[in-house]
Amino acid sequence: MTSIDNTALGRLDKEGRLLNAVLKGHTTKPGRFGFRGDIALRFQVQVADEKRPPDYSIEQVLTVADEGETTIPVLAGYLHSLAYLADVAKVLDGALSPNGTYFMFCNNIDLLAKYRIKIGNVTFRILPCDESTVWKEMMDLTGVEKNDIKKLDTAGKLDYLLDAAKSINASYAELSYEDGLAKMQPVKNRNENRPV
Repeated sequence: MTSIDNTALGRLDKEGRLLNAVLKGHTTKPGRFGFRGDIALRFQVQVADEKRPPDYSIEQVLTVADEGETTIPVLAGYLHSLAYLADVAKVLDGALSPNGTYFMFCNNIDLLAKYRIKIGNVTFRILPCDESTVWKEMMDLTGVEKNDIKKLDTAGKLDYLLDAAKSINASYAELSYEDGLAKMQPVKNRNENRPV
């Protein structure tokens, strides 16, 4: 059994950042630990022993980490604002690798935009996400069909999708974080068009 403590996700788990897990356990590959859920980026101030939800998180995270490795090889997630990318780099500092594959879907960038932003030595592929999910967007991006994975369990599906994601040639135009912030649009209210 792969223990989360022996992977790059261990520190995040100890810090209480891995929340709302759909999957948090070993996958179908030996020595690999998978996580689907949210990674808290900034916590609210807690009063006494009251547990509060984080101010904001990387949501709908899809990631795996290998036992004995210090970095996460592949991760996809949703950010409500591109501005949070600096917090992603800070919170995951040391857990991301210059050779890793990292996708961040953002609410407030142009719907046709696709670019790479480098923070430190880590490159993030930034894509729009409007009224969709990270899972669905990653399925489209990798060309994985539902039939390819329908017989697999949750962990198997995650393995399959993220292995496919590693080979995506996402050579989008490079943009600095500051330029990304300048191009950023107002954050859309995600509950705006939802029926009450």
